[in-house]
Amino acid sequence: MALRALWLLRHDPAAGGAVLFSSAAGCCAFLTPIFQSSESGSHNVLLTKYGSFFTASAFCTRYPTVELRAETFNGSARVPIPSDSAFLKALLLELKLEDEHLFVEHRDTCTRISHSCVHSVPTAAGELWPVLAFHKSGLIYACVPLVEGSLEPRPALLTVTGLSQGLALLLGIMDYVSPSRKNEAELSSKVGQLRTLLIQACPLGTPLNTNIRSLSSSFEDIQEMPADKEQPAWRSSSYKGKPQVNVCIAEKVKCMQYDQRDAVDTWQVYGAVNCKCDIEGCAPNVTLSLTLPSNAPPLQDIVVHHCVTSVDPAMLLSTSAEPLHDSVYNGPYKFPFIPPSDSFDLCYYTSQVPVPPILGCYQLVEERSQIKITVNLKLHESIKNSFEYCEARIPFFNRGPIAQLEHKVSYGQLDLFREKSLLVWVIGQKFPKSLEVSLTGTLSFGTAGKEHPTDYVCTGNTAYVKLYFRIPDFTLTGCYVDQHSVQIFVPGKPKITASRELISSDYYIWNSKAPAPMVFKPLLD
Repeated sequence: MALRALWLLRHDPAAGGAVLFSSAAGCCAFLTPIFQSSESGSHNVLLTKYGSFFTASAFCTRYPTVELRAETFNGSARVPIPSDSAFLKALLLELKLEDEHLFVEHRDTCTRISHSCVHSVPTAAGELWPVLAFHKSGLIYACVPLVEGSLEPRPALLTVTGLSQGLALLLGIMDYVSPSRKNEAELSSKVGQLRTLLIQACPLGTPLNTNIRSLSSSFEDIQEMPADKEQPAWRSSSYKGKPQVNVCIAEKVKCMQYDQRDAVDTWQVYGAVNCKCDIEGCAPNVTLSLTLPSNAPPLQDIVVHHCVTSVDPAMLLSTSAEPLHDSVYNGPYKFPFIPPSDSFDLCYYTSQVPVPPILGCYQLVEERSQIKITVNLKLHESIKNSFEYCEARIPFFNRGPIAQLEHKVSYGQLDLFREKSLLVWVIGQKFPKSLEVSLTGTLSFGTAGKEHPTDYVCTGNTAYVKLYFRIPDFTLTGCYVDQHSVQIFVPGKPKITASRELISSDYYIWNSKAPAPMVFKPLLD
């Protein structure tokens, strides 16, 4: 299991794309991208500034040993890794970050509907596949796993073992880089350290440790490989002390509600099981089981950490791209593994839950020089009524400051933020016994200035309410870890701690009295 290439890219709608990091030799420092035409003007070369030197990414090599293996496994079907500039341009087009309003046949045809972050990227030498890539907060994380077999016909994704390791490594890089993405100096420093960190995490293109944060940025502190042959490479240190295991199931729910006849409400649940195992021994064996209520929908789209030693193949074949039926795998969800030394995500999953946790309706209408709003929220009776926080944020784009506000809330309190373009309805830690709350208000606005927020989507009366909440000790799927089911094959009685939480993520309720961006639109007779 290895990677042929690895990139960290940036996309700015105004400034375009840039290569921040590339696995190409000699291009592993923080890159200041400059697109410069050749003397002939026939092509562009991405130049990279490192100190007082410039190198052309078009002439950089990748992992030579992995490329030799790719030639052996893939034969004539192998597509060479393109230059950084060519890959950047092709990937932005594939991810619809460029020319998104144009119809591109190889990308937008109905035969290319994709339900995953695995892409086929057109290059001058052919279709480069599989390219694992995803876009998050202005940064693009991408890699090309090695396919240890024939590419013709294309193998099923589940048989490409490098995909799960590549995804784990990209998520580790995202976890390392993302806290500093708003600070250019800190981002530059962290990207500059990636070369040293990846020498430890992914030597010669082989991912060994996906927890980038746990690694040292100094060559002097690089630990030697374990002397014990039974100790896996991802256990970089040995623990001494009382055995203890901490498990946290974190689920995030995304939602788009419209309250319109010609729009379909959508919601999605994503779960991650994070573990921290402090256990003595070079290769301790741990088995953890996830439990669901008897009437709960099954877990799907399961991706496991590479430390998992075995898993039922049927578990990995259950996908949300297909409708639920009686033959869908519904457990048991048992994961035997040899844990890394540091905290890690044991697995990720999705689930097709029948209802969203909070149902809402938002109406915004304009009457003369005033705007009237109505917001109704209802907590579903199956949801635990105990929040760490719960609030609804109501932004007003492309308008001036709120000059006058009259409102009435049935529960909680309404705050006007200092920029006077945002209302925050603090519901608190519980809904009332009726499980329903409402807000009505009348607003008028002053003259708009440059300091007031604008938005290309929320024009006219197109507007939304965005919910923020966290429910501790609860999951929407009902998934939990039975502490008594955790098996640790080491001497002594271990201390096992299990927790879970449900967090909102992109939870929107759109104005039902105006057009709104739709994910799915039903076919009407």
